[in-house]
Amino acid sequence: MLGVVLQLRATETSSLVALAVVAIAVLTIVISVGIAVILLRGYRREPGHMGQLKLAAGLFLLASVPELLRIILPTITSVGVVGRSILVSGCELAGLGIILWTIFGGDS
Repeated sequence: MLGVVLQLRATETSSLVALAVVAIAVLTIVISVGIAVILLRGYRREPGHMGQLKLAAGLFLLASVPELLRIILPTITSVGVVGRSILVSGCELAGLGIILWTIFGGDS
């Protein structure tokens, strides 16, 4: 991990700003995965209630997946800015949709 951080290069900005952006992205992923794990543990205690499982999936799609896509897509693929924006926004929209569906009666 330290090797990756030491190889961090930024164009048109300082390395400190780039490092801060990466740190915020990692923190966002860690916090959202942590909350999703807590929701999954709650679901495992009461498997009949799908609400917590759906909320965990929605949160994962809303926060973790978009952050991962923002990092992974430009790093290992040639997906352009528009394609990346569509994928990230689509994941966020799907996550919000699952959360709203869970809150407003998807568990009839």
